Amino acid sequence: MENFCNFVPMKNLATRRTIRQYSEKEVSEELLNRLMTEASRTQTMGNLQLYSVVVTRSDELKQKLAPAHFNQPMVTQAPVVLTICADFNRTSFWAKCRNAEPGYDNFLSFINAATDALLYTQTLCNLMDEEGLGYCYLGTTVYQPQQIIDILHLPRLVMPVATLTVGWPAEQPPLSDRLPLESFIHEDTYHDYMGADIDTYYYNKEHLPENLNFVRINKKETLAQIFTDIRYTRKDNEAMSEGLLYTLKKQGFLN
Repeated sequence: MENFCNFVPMKNLATRRTIRQYSEKEVSEELLNRLMTEASRTQTMGNLQLYSVVVTRSDELKQKLAPAHFNQPMVTQAPVVLTICADFNRTSFWAKCRNAEPGYDNFLSFINAATDALLYTQTLCNLMDEEGLGYCYLGTTVYQPQQIIDILHLPRLVMPVATLTVGWPAEQPPLSDRLPLESFIHEDTYHDYMGADIDTYYYNKEHLPENLNFVRINKKETLAQIFTDIRYTRKDNEAMSEGLLYTLKKQGFLN
């Protein structure tokens, strides 16, 4: 296999790629700790840093985590798996230790902590890009969060919200498509879409050869049906929403 470890580090978001295949080269603890420390300079509500990161290098633990991420192979193949959590446990315990009564067992506090955690995650991703590290963001983290909570022993007021598989790239996949700027920028106020706008904004996405092929092999009429009927169905969304709400309550964020 071609060696991708000597690539010039990617410093332009316009060329950012999701990496799912990694070389056997280890990600040093020193490097990762430096990047995670630098990422802590990102924005945070009230300067409270409402997040925690669980660093998993153990093959045994990665095997246990894999089913929670639908057994995507990069979970077990990546040298490092990072689980980023919304964390009001530490702040609440600090308050109690300092004769202060915390009131963070509610949904607003979860939103604030989740926002902190995701801002931290994005900053860390940017820093890893600059070092030439590859990573894959796993949206599956919130699909079956209770499994992750049990495996990583997450206490009350800690909720997993993002996962990154991290390693040195062993592939250079093509860039994924993006909608044009005018499709998501609204000047002064939100301007709702007309059918003609949708035709214009989604034309390139819908006519990519790989997307045309997805529609054909799945016997669908449109690319949108791939998402609504196969990838993110109402049935799955409602079932996982129910599980997410149950877990948020169990973790103390919906009292």
